[in-house]
Amino acid sequence: MSKFAFAAVAVMVAGTTAAQAADLPYRSRAPYTVQQPLNAYSWAGPYLGATLGYEWGSVSNSPTKPKGIVGGATAGYNMQSGAIVFGLEGDISATGADDRFATYKFSNPWFGTVRGRLGYAFNNVLLYGTAGLAFGSLEAEANGLQQSQTSVGWTAGVGAEVGIYQNWTAKIEYLYVDLSKNTYTLTGTLPTDNALSFGTVRIGVNYHF
Repeated sequence: MSKFAFAAVAVMVAGTTAAQAADLPYRSRAPYTVQQPLNAYSWAGPYLGATLGYEWGSVSNSPTKPKGIVGGATAGYNMQSGAIVFGLEGDISATGADDRFATYKFSNPWFGTVRGRLGYAFNNVLLYGTAGLAFGSLEAEANGLQQSQTSVGWTAGVGAEVGIYQNWTAKIEYLYVDLSKNTYTLTGTLPTDNALSFGTVRIGVNYHF
């Protein structure tokens, strides 16, 4: 799924849930907000959550295309000024993404991100964009040997989050991750420089304190 297609899906999800906004309890936490109406749904403050999704990608200078299930934990902090929501979010995920070619295999055991988020709230529906730092591992395996390298790169994406019950929210999010190259010696007669890039779609839940 391209990031443009995902953005369209997120908008449709937000549209179908916006009509339910009046049925949810209002939340207002003044210490975390600026110019926040007392009777408006508040996105401000710290939160913790969990995600589950699917990753698909490619490795440069290799025909392998690792893909698989991904799941992890999220923590973040929002500020809010009127309908504008902004903050910082970090996450760490374990993945089962891998692919084999000939006698070797590439896999992505884990990755994490630290991102800024900027969004617009339609009461209990938040549409946002996000971008920042990414880091993770790309592992090569051949003939019973393994070689793992940790890389740093960047990530960007879009998402939609919806207040569903009291302090709980649910979200759907697309991220594109691009990690830097490292040299691997297990994939052929000569060392090669390989880098992992991938997209991931995740659903998740957050608890807002």
